[in-house]
Amino acid sequence: MQRKTQLGMSTKTMVLAAILTAMVVVLQFVGQTVRLGPFMISLVLIPIVIGAATCGPAIGAWLGFVFGLFVLICGDAALFLSINAFGTVVTVLLKGILCGLAAGYVYKLLEEKNRMLAVILAAVVCPVVNTGVFLIGCSIFFMDAVSAWALSEGMGVVAYMFLGLVGGNFLVEFGMNILLAPAIVRLIDIAESRFKR
Repeated sequence: MQRKTQLGMSTKTMVLAAILTAMVVVLQFVGQTVRLGPFMISLVLIPIVIGAATCGPAIGAWLGFVFGLFVLICGDAALFLSINAFGTVVTVLLKGILCGLAAGYVYKLLEEKNRMLAVILAAVVCPVVNTGVFLIGCSIFFMDAVSAWALSEGMGVVAYMFLGLVGGNFLVEFGMNILLAPAIVRLIDIAESRFKR
């Protein structure tokens, strides 16, 4: 029988959530230095998916919040902050929280039918929601700036948003998430089953 803490979570859930929170922070700092050509490689969504699948939607949302908070702290959003601070904070925090929450609920919805499929689909949903909310935030809060950037690149606004702002980074995040998150959740399951023996 697992012991519950005062927050109503098992000790295992709290420990895993703490480890994944630390991973989100470290990966956000490290991610600024890892590049594939012009694109920054962000591995931060992987622990968010792992937390959403192993600990539930609330922990997924928490990890997404931490991700958003450290995007703001690290300076990754500095250009957007200089244009519209309120819009940047709302967009960055909301995209992190919602990607973790969505991954958690997708996993929870499908877990009983096929756990591995549930993890894979959670790994798909997380970067899609993260990027989708970012694009919606750009449309609501930064359209004048995005239009000017698109014009300076000789592109239409929609093409610039998809190719210039999110294109390559999204594809790398999407691929890494689908490959690594299910594999790591599987390793956690194996370790957990061996520990119970």
